[in-house]
Amino acid sequence: MASSTPEFIPETTQDDPVQFSTLDLQGRSHQISPVFHALELQRLQRYGTLQRFADGATLFEAGSSSFGMLVILSGRVSIKRHEVLGQASQLREVGVGHFIAEVAQLSGRPTLVNGSAVGAVEVLDISSESLRALIVAEAEMGERIVRALILRRVALIEANSGGPVLVGPRGNGNLFHLQSFLSSNGHPHTVLDPATDAAAAALAERYQSTPQDWPLVVCPDGKIMKNPGNAELGRCLGMLPDLSGDKIFDVLVVGAGPAGLATAVYAASEGLSVLALEQRAYGGQAGASARIENYLGFPTGISGRALAGRAYVQAQKFGVEIATPASAAKLLCDSWPLRVTLCDGTQVRARTVVLSCGARYRRPSLANLKTYEGRGVYYWASPIEAKLCRQEEIILVGGGNSAGQAAVFLSGHAARVHMVIRGAGLAASMSSYLIERIAATPNITLHTQTEIIALEGDDDGLTEVRWRNNQTGEECDCAVRRVFLFVGADPNTDWLQDCAVAVDEQGFIRTGFDVTRAECRAQGHAAHLPYPPPDLPDRAALETSVPGVFAIGDVRAGSTKRVAAAVGEGAAVVAQIHGFLARLPVAS
Repeated sequence: MASSTPEFIPETTQDDPVQFSTLDLQGRSHQISPVFHALELQRLQRYGTLQRFADGATLFEAGSSSFGMLVILSGRVSIKRHEVLGQASQLREVGVGHFIAEVAQLSGRPTLVNGSAVGAVEVLDISSESLRALIVAEAEMGERIVRALILRRVALIEANSGGPVLVGPRGNGNLFHLQSFLSSNGHPHTVLDPATDAAAAALAERYQSTPQDWPLVVCPDGKIMKNPGNAELGRCLGMLPDLSGDKIFDVLVVGAGPAGLATAVYAASEGLSVLALEQRAYGGQAGASARIENYLGFPTGISGRALAGRAYVQAQKFGVEIATPASAAKLLCDSWPLRVTLCDGTQVRARTVVLSCGARYRRPSLANLKTYEGRGVYYWASPIEAKLCRQEEIILVGGGNSAGQAAVFLSGHAARVHMVIRGAGLAASMSSYLIERIAATPNITLHTQTEIIALEGDDDGLTEVRWRNNQTGEECDCAVRRVFLFVGADPNTDWLQDCAVAVDEQGFIRTGFDVTRAECRAQGHAAHLPYPPPDLPDRAALETSVPGVFAIGDVRAGSTKRVAAAVGEGAAVVAQIHGFLARLPVAS
């Protein structure tokens, strides 16, 4: 199965430089390969150093060479797709005035293609740091460069070029998880089935693969891994950098959903050093939203992944370091700077920490649920899942906005969507425009006061679902192979216990006056005071009970569970961070 193009941006205009989407790339060749004229080449000189290569010399290799941007001053460069399981094929040949770079180069990650000199070649070698400075300082050239970087990433995805090769049988759950991880992060990759591809079959035979070994992953540098986890794959691709150094960041953002990305963009654009940690894919749970239609400025709607894709590029443009997948295990605030310990034991230090860690998907109490995750049970509704359920009857559980958006999206692929909710209707938990759209979609059937009580399957995955109407007690067995669960989420705050960050009864993080009210109660003060009593310290609106630790987005107690609100909090917290840093001793 070929990899699916990430749905970063559904609508495209010629004037919008920051979009990832399925595009008419042939009609945009002038944007994919812009050419700098002589005066622009002269202006670029101050950003890089000259490098010369003889005919046939290798300029860069997929998976091992890192650079920002190479601008060709003389000669030509042949760019080839890196093929581990076959012969490399030429993508294009470029000459004077062209530049070589892709989105990965904004953050110094290894290139996804190979390049060699055709004749004597002279290039201007611009580092990733200098490339980001160039994009900010040279507005017009910067816009053309960013547009080209993104369109080139789209071309690689659509052509299944660059990135890792995943080898495994169709329907394998581990294969699906890795494919979903890569697609959610907009990373090019190729999926090969050893049952239908000779090169994949030969590789499987060579490594004597057992069912536990699937999938085999061939990294761009040629390394072969058996059934790697997301973190191992992230390191292979440069998505998870080495964080074991002594650097102290101004801002450490835990969670790269809309709130966290907003903080990263605004903080970095104002000169603060920022590290963002994301445990799965940027965009967080908002990335599962097929279409957000009430976000200001997008009258025709925008997918969550599209919105996150824009913010992700902006963050890289301003120099944010983003580590994916990086799961925070502990927040340590007994000394300063603050420290966050990752699940692999690595510790990172920062002057301030912003908690935008969102929530974890809630799982129903079904005996064998985990057995079928990725093999019939899904928590996202992306193009990958949509392709799996084409012309099938499916079940979608949940009555919130995310569930409604997913139901509408999947109805365009599935034969029928059975929407299952425990309540008597959707009005209490879903926006009216989505309720109207669901009612108007002929192949969506709403089942109220109903819940799934059992899952059954075989070696290939889920085959049957049993549900029960809680009003009548009637049970029904349905021959359904795909179930989508959108049943809410719990705050992701268990890992904060060592730091004793104050949370409410549901586990959401208290901030600002919410914290002082709790302290008032603890100290016997009147809880109804309209302002903090004088013996309690002032606290910024988004600051937690721990100085220098802030909380934003869905994980914050009392937050509005809307993408626009999360983005607003992510922007607002930066001013409060500046205020906190300004009060620190100069030696800090």
